[in-house]
Amino acid sequence: MVLVPQADREAGFAFADFALYPGRRRLERGGVDIRVGSRSLDILIALITRAGEVIAKDDLVALVWPNLIVEESALRVHISTLRKALGDGEHGLRLIVNIPGRGYSFVAPVLALAGEGVAVAVAPVKARLPTPLAKIIGRDEIIVEVAEAIATNRLVSIVGPGGIGKTTVALAVARALSADTAADVVFVDLGQLGERELVLPAIATALGLPVRSNDVLNEIVVQASGRRLLLLLDSCEHVIDDAASVAERLLSAAPGVRILATSREALRAEGERVLRLRPLDLPPDMATLAAVEALDYSAVDLFVDRAAGVLGRYQLTDADVPLVTFICKRLDGIALAIELATGRLDDMGIEALAKSLDNTFQILTRGRRTALPRHQTLRGTIDWSYGLLSDAERIVLMRISVFVGPFTPRAARSVAGAAPLRDNDIDEILHGLVAKSVLSADPSSHEIRYRLLDTMRAYAGEKLEEASEAGAIRRCHALFYSKIDLAGAGRLPDRRSDLLADGGLLGNLRAALDWAFSPVGDGTIGVALTINAIPCWFQLSLIDECIGRVQSALNWLERSGQSDLRARMHLQAALGFPLMRAISDFPSGASAWQSVLEIAESTGDAEFQARALWALWTDRINSGEALQSLDFADRLAALGTTDPAKVDALIAQRLGAVSKLTLGRLVEAHDDIADMLARYAPADRREDIARFQYDQHSVARIALARVLWLKGLADQAAQEVENNLADIAGTGHGLSMAHVLSDSACFVALWRGDLDLAERHLASLRLHTRLQALDVWRMYAEGFEGEIRIRRGDAAGGIAHLAAAIAALRKAGFVRYHSAFSGVLADSLRRDGRPAAALAIVDDVLATCARTGESWCRPELMRIRAEARVDLGEPETAQDFETALTLAQAQGAKAWRLRIATAWTTAARRGAGASEPIAAGHLRSALADITEGFGTVDVVAARSLLAAMA
Repeated sequence: MVLVPQADREAGFAFADFALYPGRRRLERGGVDIRVGSRSLDILIALITRAGEVIAKDDLVALVWPNLIVEESALRVHISTLRKALGDGEHGLRLIVNIPGRGYSFVAPVLALAGEGVAVAVAPVKARLPTPLAKIIGRDEIIVEVAEAIATNRLVSIVGPGGIGKTTVALAVARALSADTAADVVFVDLGQLGERELVLPAIATALGLPVRSNDVLNEIVVQASGRRLLLLLDSCEHVIDDAASVAERLLSAAPGVRILATSREALRAEGERVLRLRPLDLPPDMATLAAVEALDYSAVDLFVDRAAGVLGRYQLTDADVPLVTFICKRLDGIALAIELATGRLDDMGIEALAKSLDNTFQILTRGRRTALPRHQTLRGTIDWSYGLLSDAERIVLMRISVFVGPFTPRAARSVAGAAPLRDNDIDEILHGLVAKSVLSADPSSHEIRYRLLDTMRAYAGEKLEEASEAGAIRRCHALFYSKIDLAGAGRLPDRRSDLLADGGLLGNLRAALDWAFSPVGDGTIGVALTINAIPCWFQLSLIDECIGRVQSALNWLERSGQSDLRARMHLQAALGFPLMRAISDFPSGASAWQSVLEIAESTGDAEFQARALWALWTDRINSGEALQSLDFADRLAALGTTDPAKVDALIAQRLGAVSKLTLGRLVEAHDDIADMLARYAPADRREDIARFQYDQHSVARIALARVLWLKGLADQAAQEVENNLADIAGTGHGLSMAHVLSDSACFVALWRGDLDLAERHLASLRLHTRLQALDVWRMYAEGFEGEIRIRRGDAAGGIAHLAAAIAALRKAGFVRYHSAFSGVLADSLRRDGRPAAALAIVDDVLATCARTGESWCRPELMRIRAEARVDLGEPETAQDFETALTLAQAQGAKAWRLRIATAWTTAARRGAGASEPIAAGHLRSALADITEGFGTVDVVAARSLLAAMA
């Protein structure tokens, strides 16, 4: 494709080496005008503006000859003239095609020209698509056709009956595009969704977005904007309206997005190109074929390939060709039906299989001859397969239809093992269903995973309803997921993708909850199931879904009048958890945790007392209330002494150390955190992660790194950060990694003046916060970005960026580092020539610190205040510097002391603040007290100042 070089041309279209400008009615090839007739040009404009679509002949005539009666022959003449002028058909060039019985279509790739050039797509992130478990047979041409269609159309739907291979084709196209283009490819399996409200969360999760806001669609649009993205929406039929709406919104708002959908019916969305997937190729009627000839037909080829898989080995003979051909034809060339048939070859043979179709496949044959909907054809296939199962197999198939997505043998036994079957019968029956291709099995994980195709699951579900035991089986299903250990030590995988694949947890939890709180369900089970599912939702950052489900459980408890205090305690704890994750637009959760604490104290539940005290400490420290936070840490410490087997006392010691650090008690904080780290050695750190959301060892080292820098040990602080990052990377716990990056790595790098390192940590922080619902940490990242911009010389842009981040943090109620960020903002304003604004900010922050007890950065704030007063020409600023220096010395904050002494000396040289010798003496003393970190920006500045004075 050749782009038109002139930048001032009006909008148009480029295809092959042509450029078309409809406004000027001009067609060029390589910059040279191509003369075509007016009607031919109208036809070209009509076709190219709807490239990839088939325009009916009557519609095309109406567009080109409005209000006139024109013979179709005239249209053919102009089409022929146009093709000749374009060289269509020469040297492999394919532009305009005639679709017999339908119309004409422009099939070449078309690029919109906007005058100033074409936007470049962002770098790709290659998708991890499901791996094909079997050879793809007979779909090469349609795969190429779909790939060509998606190249020229932004919405393509592969439509056909269930089991015909729509997903197989779509995934093959996606894999090819993922390997050969610069587009991101994202696969979204909508088949597991039990309700339409989950469509947007499913798409957001596949895109790596947290499911957490009231406008998920807008977040999806924002994420997709500016990207070249192929979104594969699989199994849309049961959520067709929502899938169509999302497709139209995305395509209208995100020009780089293309959507490939699979469904039993078209989305009927604007701009949709529909490709119907046909059955596999069948030999012609009355043909007498040798085996080698029969294998040229894809239906026969598929039968032979799958038969070899079932029997171990199988080679088609000339004698078997008529039987195999008969079977494939009676199965109408539908891939799933053929695979179901070959599943019985190990116990009935090809001849018996062919004979069995005479009586049990009448629905399928009748459906094909009268062109009934393809769904009825598939029902005939499944009816036949179902008829070949034993009574026990039918019972198991019906009962396992309650599972949504993958399920384990243990789950199957719990649901299907009721009378007249026994638990030890189930495994053998499952193996039989797999062998007959009714059920699929994935043995790749540590425990085998079974899964019913969606069509088979729906069919078996109807049979379950007919058998009048649906309620009892759904009760067993819900009970199983309410009792499995999701919250125990080490149960939850560390990574989101592992959890999504782990036994189909998410889909089954949703299905079980929908039944439990339905009019025919059991709310008691629903409450227990909700409590059990809480860790799963939080591991996946599905905050909105968790809160909604928890609220439903609490509402049921209220309506039922049950006073289950323990259940209420668990549910209230879940309502309070959003404060543990830095998420905006959620209340702090303190009131919920206070309720948890009260119930835990009344019932003597030490575990939930510990969790509640930790949560309330977190709420207070994030709210900037340092003194109050220390009280909760002390209460947790007292509680921890009652259970020596647990490490709660050490965790309380860590919390207290953080509170003391915030209060400016650096020596105590250092001693406490060092002692905690020396003695903290739980049997499994993941147990404490499950209880307290973070890896306690890593978050303790956050405080240690900050204390080390404040005490003037800059090199040790930097090394501690790097060691901590390496350690937490080994655990794979993203939440703790984000915490380390935001609360120590970025701060220490900026304090040291290492902007390159700060930018690397910032990029990593953004990556981790993008993958989880961590709004406030994203605002921390924006604050760090603002400071880096300022340090790089963009004062105006950096100040605006930093101020916006501070405002957002304050609005969200997360003011833990408000003083630090505000200090940077004030200092930047002062350096930018706005000392009055700087002074106003610092005075406000210092007043807040006086109220809350926060003191760790008060010396720094007082230094900024003193310098702002110097800049304003105020007298008697020496006392300000001296007071700041005295406080820094009292705290043991050698890093602040050095900054204050440097600023005081600089002011004295300007004739303000005090005599130069006094200030310089303080500077020499402060510099001599710094025993390491001689490459940091503050040490370099101090030494340069003293050298200039000498």
